[in-house]
Formats: sequence, C-alpha cells, structure tokens
Amino acid sequence: MPATGTRKAQRKNTRKPKFQADLAPVEDRMVRSLKEELQLSSNSDFMADAVALFGWAVRERKRGHKILSESTTGEREVLLLPRLERVAPAAVLPHVNITWNEKELESLMELTLAEAAQPTEALVRVMRS
Repeated sequence: MPATGTRKAQRKNTRKPKFQADLAPVEDRMVRSLKEELQLSSNSDFMADAVALFGWAVRERKRGHKILSESTTGEREVLLLPRLERVAPAAVLPHVNITWNEKELESLMELTLAEAAQPTEALVRVMRS
C-alpha cells in the first residue's frame, strides 16, 4: 500500500508546464469566441487542440502537401501562412521520365549549342514596362 500512496504523491508534485501568452485584445476575443463555438471550457483544451492542428499542418507542409479548404461547389482556397511555408520543401518538382530517340537528342543538342535568338520588340517593351 505505501507504494500506491507514493505514486499519488509523486503525481501531485509533478507540475505540468505552464504557458502564458500576451494577446492583443482582438486576439483574446477571437480565442474566447473560438472556445465558445467549439464548446471548450479551458484554455488548456483549446491549446491542446490548436497545437495538434498546427502540428498536423507542419507535417503536411514538410511533405510538400498544400493545405486547402474546399467548398461544397468545389471551389478551393489554399492556406498560405508564412510560418508554415518555412518548413515546406524548397521545390516540389514532378518526376517525368522522357524517352528520347536519337533524332530528338541531336535536335536538342543543336538547340543548346545554337546562338541565342535576339529578343523581339514586343518582349523588350514588356520587360521595360
């Protein structure tokens, strides 16, 4: 029996980490409104859900996935959050396998070795404007 009492005492003495945030009044109202809408009674529950959602978003962006909202009509809106974009891969490039025949390779070689064409007047106008 003493072991059980000891465990209870240890759990009571173990403090959970505290989190405090200085929110602007508009952000405070938003948190209170969201808590009410989600029927959350404590800040701890709100933070746990917010951290879970943000953690999921970070994992998805790290995998190169976009986070979006889709309406019932199929209209999509992509979430762009600068902090999330920091963890996104620099470039998600599609993998394409091209099978070249000899004639195509020779043509490509000629194009790459040829002198670059001069820009057209239309291109020059667009670049200057």
